[in-house]
Parts: sequence; structure tokens; C-alpha cells
Amino acid sequence: MRGGWVYIVASAPRGMLYIGVTAHLAARIDQHRRDVGSAFCRRFGIRTLVLAEPYDTIEDAIVREKRLKAWKRDWKIRLIEQSNPEWRDLFDLIA
Repeated sequence: MRGGWVYIVASAPRGMLYIGVTAHLAARIDQHRRDVGSAFCRRFGIRTLVLAEPYDTIEDAIVREKRLKAWKRDWKIRLIEQSNPEWRDLFDLIA
């Protein structure tokens, strides 16, 4: 079985957010940074990795992604700020 990642990318601190899931985090974030990750991210300039959560299976990651997408925006911001209060770009830590 393959592991997975749930990640959040942002346009700016407390800006537009995108929640995604992938088995290959570095490659997926690189796509977002090159504006080939998703039309939504490209449209709103969403490129900064602000949260990444590893999971043992991609199925577990998908379940978490769906739950996070249903959360209120304030809850998502609080989650990000618990581990990344300065909204630093975490890409260099995973690349």
C-alpha cells in the first residue's frame, strides 16, 4: 500500500486556500508552483504550501481531505496557524 498526503496551499496568509490530496507531495506542489496544478490555483495565485499531513494510506488521506473541505474557513485557518503561525512556505522542507 502507498501512503498519502493531505496538503493546503495558500495565496497569502489568511488568503485563498486550496486543500488537496496526493501520493507524491513534492511533485504535486511543484505543479502548483508552476501553475499546472489546478485551474483554481492558477486563477487565484495559490502556490504556497502552508500545511502538509502524512497518512499511512492514500485512502486515509482522502477521508481526511474530504473532512477538511467540509470545515468552516476559520477552522482551517486555526489548523494552519497551530503548526505554521507565520504561514511560511513549507516546500523547501519537503523538496
